[in-house]
Amino acid sequence: MDPLRRSSSPCSSRPSSPRTPPCEASDSVGIEAVLDQLKIKAMKMGFEFNIMVVGQSGLGKSTMVNTLFKSKVWKSSLPGLGTPMPQTLQLHSVTHVIEEKGVKLKLTVTDTPGFGDQINNDKCWDPILGYINEQYERYLQEEILITRQRHIPDTRVHCCVYFVPPTGHCLRPLDIEFLQRLCRTVNVVPVIARADSLTIEEREAFRSRIQEDLRNHCIDVYPQKCFDEDINDRILNSKIRERIPFAVVGADREHMVNGRCVLGRKTKWGIVEAPTSKT
Repeated sequence: MDPLRRSSSPCSSRPSSPRTPPCEASDSVGIEAVLDQLKIKAMKMGFEFNIMVVGQSGLGKSTMVNTLFKSKVWKSSLPGLGTPMPQTLQLHSVTHVIEEKGVKLKLTVTDTPGFGDQINNDKCWDPILGYINEQYERYLQEEILITRQRHIPDTRVHCCVYFVPPTGHCLRPLDIEFLQRLCRTVNVVPVIARADSLTIEEREAFRSRIQEDLRNHCIDVYPQKCFDEDINDRILNSKIRERIPFAVVGADREHMVNGRCVLGRKTKWGIVEAPTSKT
């Protein structure tokens, strides 16, 4: 056979190298690998999540945060046990790095002790709104710099969990006034605190009254309608909106139930398991 008519492969024209074997295809090159590359980069850098909890004292905000992340994120201090009741609204933040299955999360929790605890609560929301807007402004100023940092520390409040007292009636004027201002600035997730103090019928009736108050006063909570980009998102978000406000139960102790250890609150009638008390 004539050597000039020999069928040549695409790799025959490239010189082989001991470091890169001929015809070796790399899995990390190509458009189909973009999602994998982004995933690897995100896993390496980790994530940042800033949450703010707002509500009166004694609603279990600290316990609920610890239950949500299954970690001692926030140490609660009860008034009267060496800690005086704050006379004015204060903002306290704590940051933890949580790692689970190789994924790192930089979690910052901002508490608002003193909110709604005073006799005169006129404009008690001003420090909270001022803090949220200040974090937005700080991030924007860093972002518009010509020589900015490679990774800008994100101190913006991504979500605000608003604890509604389990009165069983409706939203208070303080709740309505504050939520109307808060929903324009940050994602708001209202929850019914200490939901185990209500019966199932009382809880559902209370949820219906709160949903009616939210509609009547044009309070747009998360997820907003602007996130309904397609039919799948609209169906999922509609199911979430039907359960707002969420009924939550926080717990910091574990109990043995049917041979297994569960996190929950022990009452005279039984144990309320915290992970299953999300609706």
